[in-house]
This record gives sequence, structure tokens and C-alpha cells, in this order.
Amino acid sequence: MKIAIVDDTLANLLLVRKHVELLGHTAVIAHDGAEALAVFEREKPDLVLMDVVMPEMDGYEAARRIRALESGAHWTPIIFLSGMGAEDDLKCGIEAGGDDYLIKPVSPVVLAAKIKAMQRLHDMRNTLVETTRKLDSANQELQRLSALDGLTGIPNRRCFDDTVQIEWRRNARAASAISLAMIDVDYFKQYNDHYGHLAGDDCLRRIAAALQGTLRRPGDMLARYGGEEFVAILPATPLSGGLAIAQQLRDTVKNLQLPHGFSESEKIVTVSIGVAASVPDFAGTPAMLIEAADEMLYKAKHMGRNQVLGTRCGVSPLITALPREAA
Repeated sequence: MKIAIVDDTLANLLLVRKHVELLGHTAVIAHDGAEALAVFEREKPDLVLMDVVMPEMDGYEAARRIRALESGAHWTPIIFLSGMGAEDDLKCGIEAGGDDYLIKPVSPVVLAAKIKAMQRLHDMRNTLVETTRKLDSANQELQRLSALDGLTGIPNRRCFDDTVQIEWRRNARAASAISLAMIDVDYFKQYNDHYGHLAGDDCLRRIAAALQGTLRRPGDMLARYGGEEFVAILPATPLSGGLAIAQQLRDTVKNLQLPHGFSESEKIVTVSIGVAASVPDFAGTPAMLIEAADEMLYKAKHMGRNQVLGTRCGVSPLITALPREAA
């Protein structure tokens, strides 16, 4: 441990320092209460051995100020070493923030025992801090994993549900358009039926990675919506921008050139995409945007698949006078 020794008498200071170093600890010294505060802030000791009677600032006041400097989660043991042995002196020491009170001259055996006890507390505290840190890290990792789809590694439906609510409110505050793209793999049932579920899983993973790589803006988000369906949230994006990005997403999947001999569209894996855009307001919800994008996806599939269709929905009264391109 690192132990701060505070005493205005040099002989006492050197004697205690010798005992501390013989026990295998590191000693840092201060000659009065004011210096003790500076040493405490600079060295961050694990234990403080504090004289009581010192000029300008006594040990009690120094202890109170040390406690004031500590954060709520941190605690440094303070043991007073004093020639004053009355019960009131001990009481004052404990009330000032001390954890023990030894009468001078202090027996080396007693001092060693007290330091050993504080060493155990120090070790227990460090173990607790490390355990808490590991638990916090594990909880953060668990929270991260709970937001990811187990197959594709991209955000899952639950994460999408949370994020679209946040983005809806954020774009409502900014009076900015938001676009949503619903993406469905064409003829995926036939792919699974003829190539097998393992190949189908690999196909979804490759599509997810390709779509994810196409969305380059920090605010954009791709999630697995369910089965062979994906969804992209495109904040601060009007319909024109949403359609352009959706076209890039469609082309990205097509460029993978994944063979699909049982597709009625092309002999490679393709996707159909429905896009909806809106300027949110606080009276509405993302549900209408999702419903509109899903309807566009249905129409795209009904019209032959492997294409992008889009619509505006729920235009806020705040922008009805603006050109349609701004919506």
C-alpha cells in the first residue's frame, strides 16, 4: 500500500516511516495538515496516518477536508496517532472522519496490526471494485448483444423499434423529413426450399453485410425486421433521398450475384424495397411510416419484384406550403 504519514515532529515522522517501510509499504510524508491535503490529492494514498496537534491546521480539520475531497464511491482509511488519550479526543477523531485512534507512543506491534487490518480492507475494496467493473462490462456487453440479431449481427427488431421512436422525435424537433425503407428478399422461400436452410442463413448474412456497408452516414441504421425482411432508418432524408439510397441498396444486393435458379425475377438473389417518407410531428407515431413503407413493398412485389417504390405520408402542416421535393 501507499501510506501517507502526517506529523509536524520530524523524529515521530521518521520513526513511523521506518515502521511502514519495514512492513513493505511505500511511505509519503507531510509535515502539517495543509501539506497533507496536497499530498493526498497528488499521491492518492491507500491509508493516512495522521498526527492531531499540528500548527495552522490540526489533524481533525485535515481529516474533514480529506473526506470532503473524496468522491462518494471512494474512501481512504485515516488512523490518528496522538498523545492525547482522553475519550473526548477519540470521539473528536472519529467524528472528524477518522477510522481508528492510537495513543502515542504507538507500539510497533500494534501499528503493524492496524496497518495489516487496513491492508485487508484495502484488498477487499479493490476486489469489490474490480468485480463491479467486470459486472458493469458484462452488463454492457449483454445489453449490446440483446440489441443484435443472432444470425446476421446487425440490430434486431427490438433495437429497431426503440431507434425509430427516437429518430421520429428527433426529426420532429428539427422539422426534418425521415425516410424508412422496407427490404424483402425476393423468392426467399424457394431459395430455402431448394438450397437448404444453411445456405439460406448464409445468404441472409451476406445480404445484411452488403446492405450495412451501403449505409455510410452515421445516423442511418439497418435492422433485421424478421425472416428475410430488413428495414433501414434514414433520418433527415426526404423521399427523393430515400429512393436514391434504396436504389443503391437494391443494386448492392444484385451486385453480389448470388445464384438463385428458382427465382421468377432473375437467376440471382434480388430484393424489393418499399420506401415511405414523412416530416414527423409529435402527434403522430412511426407506425404510419412503417405501414406506408410496407404497403409500398407489397406493391413492388406485386408488380414483379426487384424494384423500388416510394411514397410520402403524413406531411406536417408546417411544410404543406413548401414544394413537394422538400418533403
